Amino acid sequence: MNRLILGRPLRGVAFDAAVCGLVVFFALSGYLAGQTGLAASAVGVAMAAALFFRRTHPSAVGALVAALALVQVIAGWGPLSYDISVLIALYSVVKYADRLRDGIAAGIVAVIGGVLAALQAPGTGPWWMSAFFYTLIVGAVWLAGLNLRTRRLYVVSLEERAATLEREREAEARAAVAEERTRIARELHDVVAHSMAVMIVQADGVRFTLDRDPATAREAAKVVADTGRAALEEMRRLVGVLREPDRPEPLPAADEPAHRRPALVELPALLDRFRAAGLRITCGGAGTPPALPPGLELTVYRVVQESLTNALKHAGVGASVELTMDWAADAVVVRAVDDGGGRPVVRPAPSGGHGLVGMRERVGVYDGSLAAGPTLAGGWRVQARLPLPGTAGIEEGSAAA
Repeated sequence: MNRLILGRPLRGVAFDAAVCGLVVFFALSGYLAGQTGLAASAVGVAMAAALFFRRTHPSAVGALVAALALVQVIAGWGPLSYDISVLIALYSVVKYADRLRDGIAAGIVAVIGGVLAALQAPGTGPWWMSAFFYTLIVGAVWLAGLNLRTRRLYVVSLEERAATLEREREAEARAAVAEERTRIARELHDVVAHSMAVMIVQADGVRFTLDRDPATAREAAKVVADTGRAALEEMRRLVGVLREPDRPEPLPAADEPAHRRPALVELPALLDRFRAAGLRITCGGAGTPPALPPGLELTVYRVVQESLTNALKHAGVGASVELTMDWAADAVVVRAVDDGGGRPVVRPAPSGGHGLVGMRERVGVYDGSLAAGPTLAGGWRVQARLPLPGTAGIEEGSAAA
């Protein structure tokens, strides 16, 4: 982290102080050597003090140094060693001034000053040769300042562009997350509404069978309790997803009905649609799918759908996709790996979410994990792991219903 002095980086302040010290050394050495008077040395020290602010106020510093150089010309002191401050001020104006026309004006003034210095400089040759030499030096300094100005502005533009792109990416990510959360909330609402309907039906059954068949009534009451617990768990997850305040709420997606809740039994039809779209899908896996809460079942379905959609979009038509679903007692692992060997499609299959952002949100609702990235063979791999809840209560509740 750079330390700041007077709002400026320490390295820049130290460099400018060294430049000022060099000009002061030239001014005082001439006085101590008896080559210049006290007034001429004072002008050199004033130039040095002005150069300390050459980065923050380049045009003002250039004007002040030019005025002091004019005093030197009027006094007839001729060119002195501390006149290097004129070139430093010229370089600073060209590089740091807000407008390039200030640098052009400073260059013209420096050329005129070089001609006046040539007229006052003692020498054996004609004055115009000295003027030409001074003009070459001024031109070289001016071009150096222009080159560094161009590079500085280019770097600044790149930094601004990178910052703008970063802000846009963050805004797009926030919008995608907010929209996906709204979609998740709508789907979980469907799950909870279904649970409430089951509870109402079972409660009515308890009321009518309590006297005639107490055993059946007890089973129905158990189903009501289990369903209520599952619905409460879904509501807890919903509150966790939507816990952040002041999130924008986008409109529901038009490509999917609001009450649509696909289930795992529809996976074969989903795979057939993607095969018809051009993917070569092979299925595999281990274990037997248990009875799942509707929300978790919907998440598994969506992960498969989005993984195949990404494969169709990015790997293209004709790509081979290996889809595996490994069911264990505590978790299900969904894995989709494509070879990246297809050709791009014109109109890819409809997506069930917002890519990796949507899948991470869905998987995160159920405390799962998602990993996605390229493979060494040139394809893409998506793997989601979703913890499974206990299914005994669900199976018993289904049998009683």
